Amino acid sequence: MLNPVMPARLAVVAVATVGLLLVSCQREAEPVVPPPEATPPAASSPETPPLNPAVNPALDRRELLTAVAAAASNYAAGASAAAADPLVGRQFDVRLAFGCEGPEAPPADGAAGDGLARWSWGPERQTIRLSLTPGDWTRSALIAGAGQDRWEAVEGFWVARAWMNADGCPSVRADPLASGPAAPSPQTVGLAAVFEAGGSRLGRRNGRAYAHTIRAAGDAGPEAPAGGYRVRLEGRIAAFPDGRAIRCRAANPDQRPVCVAAVQLDRVAFETAGGETLSEWRPG
Repeated sequence: MLNPVMPARLAVVAVATVGLLLVSCQREAEPVVPPPEATPPAASSPETPPLNPAVNPALDRRELLTAVAAAASNYAAGASAAAADPLVGRQFDVRLAFGCEGPEAPPADGAAGDGLARWSWGPERQTIRLSLTPGDWTRSALIAGAGQDRWEAVEGFWVARAWMNADGCPSVRADPLASGPAAPSPQTVGLAAVFEAGGSRLGRRNGRAYAHTIRAAGDAGPEAPAGGYRVRLEGRIAAFPDGRAIRCRAANPDQRPVCVAAVQLDRVAFETAGGETLSEWRPG
């Protein structure tokens, strides 16, 4: 006789089902641990741009000539600037090339200064003499009516070849087919070193030249410079009584105005074309 087996199988299935339910209940009862939150990246602070230490750097030859050209144009057009002159108080550092075409005859003893540097041979070409005698502009037409009460003396320096922004010698050479030496153009740009009435006289030349003598190390004399020499003028831009740094004058409207900047000199130096200092002068 066969025994019934279906009820037994049903009992086994029921027990298994109850076990699965218990396991499921136990798993659901376990606390759910949230995943760790991702740490947001730290915000990077913006980089501070580097400060520019060059605030109002010293005027060089190019910048000085640009300012003079603007002043000449305003003078010719009759324009007047109402705002304060931004040049007043600025430092300047200008190099002027001289002797580019070779030596020149030294000025005669006691001759008035012309405000131009030159070099000349010494006796038997054993030395080279550099010289620069400032011009006496105290009573000149350029200064007349300006600063007569404030300034005790005005000594002038010309900026030769004012059409050239570079501070070296020109590369253009004289025409070899020309019938004779061409006369140089008149000077139109200058620096007027002003000396206050009652102020220090240590920096004044009073007709004396800045002079330096070059001697060779051996028995042979020095060689002529290939690129001339340089005179270096450093100081601060001053102001005329009207508050402007530059003053211009012209004999008639068809002539280029002659313009000078009022300055106070801190240093005058002779240099080689490569920038080597040969001699220098400072007030005080």
